[in-house]
Amino acid sequence: MKKLVAAALCAALLSACAHQAPRNPIAEWVPSPNFDERRPVVIVLHYTEQESVEQSLHTLSTANSGGPVSSHYLVGDDGAIYQLVADAHRAWHAGGGRWGTITDLNSASIGIEIDNDGREPFSEPQMQALLRLLDDLATRLRIPRTQVIGHSDLAPARKIDPGALFPWRRLAEAGFGIWPADDAPLAPAGFDAMRALEQVGYDTSHGDATIRAFRLRFRGDAGTVLDDEDLRILHALTLPGGAGLLEPVPR
Repeated sequence: MKKLVAAALCAALLSACAHQAPRNPIAEWVPSPNFDERRPVVIVLHYTEQESVEQSLHTLSTANSGGPVSSHYLVGDDGAIYQLVADAHRAWHAGGGRWGTITDLNSASIGIEIDNDGREPFSEPQMQALLRLLDDLATRLRIPRTQVIGHSDLAPARKIDPGALFPWRRLAEAGFGIWPADDAPLAPAGFDAMRALEQVGYDTSHGDATIRAFRLRFRGDAGTVLDDEDLRILHALTLPGGAGLLEPVPR
């Protein structure tokens, strides 16, 4: 029994040491309390495009054929929430891309994978769990509630997840992300759509791919031509002070 306790204590000490910040061996350690952990400012949503939570957990924690990937959280179809990477650590979920002025999204974001193959609706237990998780992260980590985006938003030339079936309006009604108000007016004559896309956060250097990413999120299709409704949406999203945004539904 004593041996088991000693072994457990040793393991705990080793684990504690493993999580301490590395120290430079050529410098004298004089610790200061004036520091902070990595502070994410964006939440990025993905779909797994796999067949089960078990398969996704394996992919996100091993060196798979496409190279090691991870995310901070995985939300199962049944509403179960799994954490794979600590909030303060950098998960490998976003890859190359840009959102606004942020070019290293892995260092500035929390990644949430959602168990979905990309061809099916997101389940009710799953959406309830996701909203609960978003509320926790935004509250605890002080991430702006408008800063919830899709993988396709930051990497329009490479990604389409969480896809056309993801219910972005429902998130906005719960207070996360952005969505145009139903009564937002039409865009004025001469409205600059590409400038508006940049104001929202999109990298417009990808041309048609950027428009596709915008329409996947706000129109639920993969079109690459902006129409009058797209201009109305963009105008609403970029009005000063959020005047054109959908207000969260009181709960």
